[in-house]
Amino acid sequence: MELREGQVAVVTGAASGIGLAMARRFADEGLKVVLADVEEGALEKAAADLREGGAQVLARAVDVSERASVMALADAAYEAFGAVHVLCNNAGVGSGAEGRMWEHEPNDWKWAFAVNVWGVFHGIQAFVPRMIAGGEPGHVVNTSSADGGIAPLPTASVYAVTKAAVVTMTESLYAHLRAEGAELGASVLFPGPHMLRTGLWESHRNRPERYAKERPRRTPYRSLGQWESAMREAGHEIEFTPVEQVAEVVVEGIRADRFWMLPASEHSDRQIRARSQSMLDRANPSYLENFILD
Repeated sequence: MELREGQVAVVTGAASGIGLAMARRFADEGLKVVLADVEEGALEKAAADLREGGAQVLARAVDVSERASVMALADAAYEAFGAVHVLCNNAGVGSGAEGRMWEHEPNDWKWAFAVNVWGVFHGIQAFVPRMIAGGEPGHVVNTSSADGGIAPLPTASVYAVTKAAVVTMTESLYAHLRAEGAELGASVLFPGPHMLRTGLWESHRNRPERYAKERPRRTPYRSLGQWESAMREAGHEIEFTPVEQVAEVVVEGIRADRFWMLPASEHSDRQIRARSQSMLDRANPSYLENFILD
């Protein structure tokens, strides 16, 4: 797919982090951008900044866990711009779960699935039929993570499970689009290859009451800055990938019709090989040993 001036890109989770970086990158290409986010204040600021740079912007407060909210987003996008060519299902949350998996609260799972899995499906269902009917080339990008998308980090198992589901959903979408003969591509994005400075660390600020935790946390939430300081004190320097670099991977991947938007990384490649070999050998998952807690 060629990205051209006048096309329209929809990005969820667009008020900050990866989503905002993607919206800015699309705007640089001359695309009109539709920003969707649950955090209205940050959304309004992001939209204003893009407009100051000359972009045509539609900003909508959207809860991707609610189907009606995403359907309303699609209605607004088509009413404003008449078409959608790029859809980035990017909104995501961390679950805030603690302890072993069997100790997790059901609401931790319900909230993470509502946003990270149902949110992606809602985006597909709201936009893809209209994109196909439009008859123009287009592309769908679903944001996953190396945590779960490649191999799980057991200390964040809820998040990992949801991101594994996004990979399978996108593989299935790709097959369905090909069977339909649609002019739409599909890709799964693995942001990285290193850590990212995003609002995911503070997802709890937007946690809705219907998914509220049932009991107080045993330990307080840690911000990215607090976690980084703790790692540094322990003698570990953490490398970060700029979100702008992730956005560039997305633009290049759309142009190349690349399904796996997976930046080169020796660490990721080792994980992929180890997991694949474990399956081929019908062997226990030794690639998890570095993460198994005492």
